Amino acid sequence: MGFMDKIVGGGGGQVSTTTGDYVELNLDDVSTESAEARTQVRIAEIGGQADAVAIKDAVYDGDIVFADITRLRTNDSTVEHIVDELRQVAQEVDGDIVRKGDDQIIVTPAGVRINRTKLGQDS
Repeated sequence: MGFMDKIVGGGGGQVSTTTGDYVELNLDDVSTESAEARTQVRIAEIGGQADAVAIKDAVYDGDIVFADITRLRTNDSTVEHIVDELRQVAQEVDGDIVRKGDDQIIVTPAGVRINRTKLGQDS
């Protein structure tokens, strides 16, 4: 399974990720004189309605959120309700939202669009 498969859930198997699965890279050889990042990429798991609140707050704050919804597969009405709420947030902030397969939602703030074409598949 490749690096991007772990991030976006490819490879066919269910991937359980914890903060211990992320490795901090040594940036000693990289210039740190650049401005502080205004946008962060956040990783979330949605197990219920309450988890959607933290995602909405992050998007309102200008962050990009990759949300894992695998724990909700058996309850389609909850998934659809949460997706509708997140879609409304994306519209309010002039961002974007996409549902990737049955297990992920990506929500972005203003100024960030999600290209629906996979890299290497130029049209």
